[in-house]
Amino acid sequence: MLMEKERAEIVEYGKKMSESGLCRGTSGNISIYDPETGYMAISPSGIGYFETEARDVVVMDLHGNVIEGSRAPSSEYGLHAVIYENKPEARATVHTHSPYCTTFAVLNQPLKAVHYVIGGAGVSEIPCAPYETFGTPELAESVKNTIGESKAVLLQNHGLVACGPKLAKAFSLAVNLEFVAEMQYRAMCVGTPSILSDKKMAEAMERFKSYGQPAKNNEKKDSMGY
Repeated sequence: MLMEKERAEIVEYGKKMSESGLCRGTSGNISIYDPETGYMAISPSGIGYFETEARDVVVMDLHGNVIEGSRAPSSEYGLHAVIYENKPEARATVHTHSPYCTTFAVLNQPLKAVHYVIGGAGVSEIPCAPYETFGTPELAESVKNTIGESKAVLLQNHGLVACGPKLAKAFSLAVNLEFVAEMQYRAMCVGTPSILSDKKMAEAMERFKSYGQPAKNNEKKDSMGY
């Protein structure tokens, strides 16, 4: 079975995504990209995360061709493909409908630096891509034109997309951005949030580079922070 390890990991993180409240029902999707083959493994369309097995995960190329798998792939495969085509460092992508991030997507407002953990996305503000119908090339193009240097982007009236050098990092970023969105929402309910300056965010993002345990075997630590 092609990409067997990656397909099993997608099943694992699909359950985590559901348990954490980042997605409900069959909403959202996950992929992992292998640059050596040019293939991505992506969650199937319309199957609950706790019903999905590794063999249900579909292997595709970035042009929309199914390489292996009997299930229909996620309707958002084009959205994932455009991330890998335009962010060479990305190896995994998660798309969520998490409540607070989606709240700001519905407002068509960016996430701001109300907390320094937003810096895990490599920027101090998460932009919001203009609305396009889900599962369409137009939505993928909207993301491509909006994401910029960020590792994440809101989708107007839809949800969030986050990527990373591995699935654990992409998932962690989605979790942290949901926290940021919740803090922004709560602060706005009380008053006017204090937004960290670009200078303070640059200092925080520099600190991220030395956060956590040292890399082993001379491996280069990735730039996603923690």
